[in-house]
Amino acid sequence: QVQLVESGGGLVQAGGSLRLSCAASGLTFSYYVMGWFRQAPGKERQIVAVINVSGSNTYYADSVKGRFTISRDNAKNTVYLQMNRLKPEDTAVYYCAATYSRALVVQDLSYNYWGQGTQVTVSS
Repeated sequence: QVQLVESGGGLVQAGGSLRLSCAASGLTFSYYVMGWFRQAPGKERQIVAVINVSGSNTYYADSVKGRFTISRDNAKNTVYLQMNRLKPEDTAVYYCAATYSRALVVQDLSYNYWGQGTQVTVSS
């Protein structure tokens, strides 16, 4: 079955960096658009970043543009989220997700597979 396993979360001070990874198995990874989403306590899940199947096209939420970078390694079936200049408002559980598509997909309901999430906490 399909599995998405996130790692790399943790506690970091404001201004610091973290790199999240999401290892996929059970699917033909290079056919899937990959997205990172996050959900803070008491808030709705929101999109963070999306990358197309080849890695040539990306989308970022306005709140993370210029600070976060999404990338993928199709040979390793892994998608990454490099997070720099972290802010307390970035604190959330971060999820990776996969959807079978040739175009970028920003709607979370369109994603077929989800990881279990990894906690990111940014202290002020």
